[in-house]
Amino acid sequence: MGLLLPILLSCLVALLGGLYVLGVFRKRRLGEPPLDKGLIPWLGHVLEFRRDSLKFLERMKKKHGDVFTVQLGGFYFTFLQDPLSFGAFVKESREKLDFNSFAEQLVERVFGYKAVKNDHHVLQNASNKHLKGEGLEVMTQAMMSNLQNLMLHSVGSTTGQSPWKEDGLFMYSYNIVFRAGYLALFGNAPHMSEGSGEKAKAKDRTHSEALFYEFRKYDQLFPNLAYGVLPPKQKWEADRLQAYFWDAVSVQNMKTKDNISRWVWEMQQAKEEVGMNESMINRYMFVLLWASQGNTGPSSFWLLLFLLKHPTAMKAVREEVDKVLKETGQEVRRGGPLVDLTRDMLMKTPVLDSAVEETLRLTAAPLLTRAVLQDMNLKMADGREYFIRKGDRMAIFPYSAVHLDPEIHPDPHAFKYDRFLNPDGSRKTEFYKDGKKVKYYNMPWGAGVSMCPGRFFATNELKQFVFLMLVYFEFELKNPDEEIPEIDFKRWGFGSMQPIRDVQFRYRLRF
Repeated sequence: MGLLLPILLSCLVALLGGLYVLGVFRKRRLGEPPLDKGLIPWLGHVLEFRRDSLKFLERMKKKHGDVFTVQLGGFYFTFLQDPLSFGAFVKESREKLDFNSFAEQLVERVFGYKAVKNDHHVLQNASNKHLKGEGLEVMTQAMMSNLQNLMLHSVGSTTGQSPWKEDGLFMYSYNIVFRAGYLALFGNAPHMSEGSGEKAKAKDRTHSEALFYEFRKYDQLFPNLAYGVLPPKQKWEADRLQAYFWDAVSVQNMKTKDNISRWVWEMQQAKEEVGMNESMINRYMFVLLWASQGNTGPSSFWLLLFLLKHPTAMKAVREEVDKVLKETGQEVRRGGPLVDLTRDMLMKTPVLDSAVEETLRLTAAPLLTRAVLQDMNLKMADGREYFIRKGDRMAIFPYSAVHLDPEIHPDPHAFKYDRFLNPDGSRKTEFYKDGKKVKYYNMPWGAGVSMCPGRFFATNELKQFVFLMLVYFEFELKNPDEEIPEIDFKRWGFGSMQPIRDVQFRYRLRF
């Protein structure tokens, strides 16, 4: 009996510890948001959240209001759903809400990269230098030449009208934009080693096509990989693809390329200077590839599809593009020079800018997450305050389509190409919810410390692709009455959404 009692006590302590870890004993304290742990210990609501994050959050909001805490896979997340109060989340000090720790865990799980000190700061500085301002002018030229190599090499006709070609709009858009962006950032095959400029361009096309094919496989695994729920066979495939990309964008492979962007070079050199080994630098290059090219292609699909389904919008954007081209003295004609699309030209497209922003409003759905580093009070715009515990997570899901006031902004869930245009052609920035002005009315790039550092380059890529599509091609849906496909709900929270199916279209040269 003397021996049995300590054993029983040890078992009891272990049981209580296990129940504590599973969250069984957590109770809502005075001043805290409503708590909803779900029925499954530790897992909580994670299965429902994974199936359809937006639907789950809407259900929780209807049940608990615009602030609530839920258990998701062992963590407690407090979701803030009031857009008027987003500033309390975005502007909170890094001593209380930390983005880096959560991002570092995700990057290691998905890309195999172990972050080092000041990673985000170095990335931000390099992006400010090379992916905006004067640096963006250089990238615009690189992107333009690669887009034209990929878009025009197989559709030309020296005599007579060009034949129609058919493709899936999603795969075509994603393919072209990803490959052109990859080549612009990570470099081209050298003319000298390939024997000629044409042979080098052909190698770029072949190599980037194979890379996109593998990237697409990885992209489809990404949501479950990020949540750590891949079955063994898919986990093996993810590991294989990781190794493929570590090699494809490796330091050694980059040494064989011409025209590597200063952005990529500077990031590589920064890692070498802190003593990072080459294999880990290769993994970081994969992070940069996905971060720079994982969302722009899907966004370009949605923009083209919205324009094709809204003739008035298509007419307005095409007229603007043709006008900008004409003002530079350029003309697209058979046998004539290629279009020289400059950064300055892309700065003169307010209608296209509005259509891009509206597309992102409707189809970009990032989940902004922070780790709570110390106990804090969350102050709402209406004066309410909530106590948030250290060790929890805070998140906002700023899917902006649900954050506009329908009484002031008609059809907030519909595509309206000029929604972000004032009558005088300037950019509109005043939007309302419940009659009050919303500061954070559109957040496709995140906000605060998690704002995408490459957003100017990504927007430029998107605009360049659509601009060249409009000046070079006639294109139309194979079935004009086909409905816009639904969004793949499994990708909520990971940036630009993707459709559950492709849409067939056809295209040919305008000349």
